[in-house]
Amino acid sequence: MKKTVAFHTLGCKLNFAETSTIARLMVEKGYEKVKFEEAADVYVINTCSVTDNADKECKDIVKKALSKSPDAFVAVVGCYAQLKPEDIAKIEGVDVVLGATEKFQLLNYISDSKKKTKADIFSCEIEDANFFVDSFSQGDRTRTFLKVQDGCDYTCSFCTIPLARGRSRSDSISNVIQNAKKIADLGVKEIVLTGVNTGDFGNGNVSDLSPDTNAKKESNFLQLIQELDLVDGIERFRISSIEPNLIKDEIIRFCAHSKKFVPHFHIPLQSGSNRVLGLMRRRYKKELYADRVAQIKTLMPDACIGVDVIVGFPSESEEDFKETYDFLNNLDIAYLHVFTYSERDNTDAILIQPSVPYAERKRRNKMLRILSAKKQRAFYEAMIGKTFQALVEHENRNGFMHALTENYLRIKLPYDVNLANQIIEVEIKSIDEEGFAISHLSEPAISAL
Repeated sequence: MKKTVAFHTLGCKLNFAETSTIARLMVEKGYEKVKFEEAADVYVINTCSVTDNADKECKDIVKKALSKSPDAFVAVVGCYAQLKPEDIAKIEGVDVVLGATEKFQLLNYISDSKKKTKADIFSCEIEDANFFVDSFSQGDRTRTFLKVQDGCDYTCSFCTIPLARGRSRSDSISNVIQNAKKIADLGVKEIVLTGVNTGDFGNGNVSDLSPDTNAKKESNFLQLIQELDLVDGIERFRISSIEPNLIKDEIIRFCAHSKKFVPHFHIPLQSGSNRVLGLMRRRYKKELYADRVAQIKTLMPDACIGVDVIVGFPSESEEDFKETYDFLNNLDIAYLHVFTYSERDNTDAILIQPSVPYAERKRRNKMLRILSAKKQRAFYEAMIGKTFQALVEHENRNGFMHALTENYLRIKLPYDVNLANQIIEVEIKSIDEEGFAISHLSEPAISAL
């Protein structure tokens, strides 16, 4: 009988892409992939370093796995495994801990799949994470996450990602195109470009072979999206996240005129106070951020813009927070991802004083989440009466199914298996109490293309 393997992924789209790649490697070697909720011979947990309570979360997931299959082999991999391998090794039931480079060699460490009395640790020096492993998700969602970049050269004072993933490095354009064509052959209609610092694509000595001169040429993110726009079979490309200082005018103009790159941008801000941005060592001021938003909305008035923001950064005063709140309130954006600052070992931010009390961090988080809900509702309501193209997901959600427009509106539809993975035309009629956009199948405004 085939051995079974189950996967659990924490964190970002990049992690989902890498988990899927590891899963394909194991299936190719004879494993049968099962759901994490089922009994399995091997459980693989791909961790995240951004999670506030990563240690507790990891313990809970290991416990959940072993409750289904007490003798299963448990491998913990990824960012948290790179940062805190000793802590993970102490979790009861863990058999092997694999860091940044070793996770893709998982098969080499589970040849016998037998439980161990003490977890083995294989975690490289982060300087050795200097090569690129391409990855893309498959089968888990209607959309596919395609990894184009890894690591980061930025030195933000609060961030552990460079310690967990190493220096910035990228795939070649030619290999990204090859992967996009593979994805198209699978029948996927939308690709989400992912990376740690996606807009930094081309950094890390990445080059492509020029067919004209047989010489190598440097690549950049604009060149990448221009080439992807020509790939047959993929109808939509979405940029998962891009730094404000890297979303240049030419990128905005290209997306505005592209038939495939959608009008949706997720742009990290982190703070609306220039003083705090300086302490965070971000590479821009709020004025540049506001300009990027204005440029996007001028060329793409219906564009959806999402924002990352951190509350409770060390020494963030009430005045700093009010400045952030007012800045976001006045921006033409659609939603916020709000993160509460938490101390991280080996970061410079933990040396900044005074720290913000946890109760105050929680209060500020709640205020911005309420603002986000208002922003999202206003964005959706502004789309009523307009027509969009929506990609229908396949899950049956209590008799309904969801679809996603090019500008990131969530549509709720009566379940129809024939619509799954189809791009349909929808006219937004109303917004329901859960915040979903509603269109009516009985009207001619919606039809399968």
